[in-house]
Amino acid sequence: MTTPTSIRRPPAPNPAERAKTIATRNGPATLMPTAEQRDQPGQCGRVVPVLHHVHTSGSVSILLPDEHHLVKRAHEAQRGELAVMVELTDQAPVDLREPIRGLLWITGWLRPLSEVSARARAVSIAETRPDERLLDVGHGVTLLRLTPASLVLADAEGTHSLRPHMFSAAPPDPFHDYEAAWLRHLETDHADVVQQLAKHVPAELRGGWIRPLGLDRYGLRLRVEADSGDHDVRLAFSRPVEGPQQLSGEIRRLVGCPYFPQG
Repeated sequence: MTTPTSIRRPPAPNPAERAKTIATRNGPATLMPTAEQRDQPGQCGRVVPVLHHVHTSGSVSILLPDEHHLVKRAHEAQRGELAVMVELTDQAPVDLREPIRGLLWITGWLRPLSEVSARARAVSIAETRPDERLLDVGHGVTLLRLTPASLVLADAEGTHSLRPHMFSAAPPDPFHDYEAAWLRHLETDHADVVQQLAKHVPAELRGGWIRPLGLDRYGLRLRVEADSGDHDVRLAFSRPVEGPQQLSGEIRRLVGCPYFPQG
């Protein structure tokens, strides 16, 4: 079904920015065979790593037990390259009946690292994401590197293929580390504000349970949990916002408060 050209979607971050935001949030991850490998005999199913970290370039560090079959296969693979896919899940920070907001798949080559390189990479990760599990590198767990070949994003805005350089150049949304706590605060402490925002929801959906779903610099997303199913609605800001003060002004505008910061 095509959307009439007269209907314009509210502005949203571009696909590369949305992908970078999902990766930066560091949600749940699983490893799986690539699409070409799934029908081949001997291929194993999903694997949850001990730890994962997506670097700015799109490279993914994967921590697995030394005895894991993927570690063995990576060492045995031709040219030391094992094709795998990492699936990152973007989960809503509030308790929704359908909590997954998007998926990011990074396909590439999984390579073992030398002992020196693995320790250096663990130190680099710890500088931005301290985690005691990184101390176990070389002592029961192996750190591997996935070099990306392609990325695919699937979310409410559609499905998009990305090249690694597009992902690398994109910034995460400025609210990526602020969104979760803010949405939970809105849900638990400001039900009155959510009800005021509901006036922007299409009339036929207002009988459902309206929940905060997402926040980015272009707007606020609401989830309507109705008997007919789940429906997402994006409320656009009047301009892109970059911080809490501007966000407060835009929320006041959406709820109809006559006094809100203009700066």
